[in-house]
Amino acid sequence: MTYATDRLHEEIAYVAYHFHWSMDEILDLEHADRRRFTDEIASLVTRAGAEG
Repeated sequence: MTYATDRLHEEIAYVAYHFHWSMDEILDLEHADRRRFTDEIASLVTRAGAEG
């Protein structure tokens, strides 16, 4: 099974935007690790929005 290209690009953009990591650094992550980072970022963004 392959991972949808559009979804992969969304994850890369999301992590790069928030953590300022390069595309290569993000692509070096295992899929599960990359998904965990996107989930953690979403949690931080939601929490920051609720506090602000």
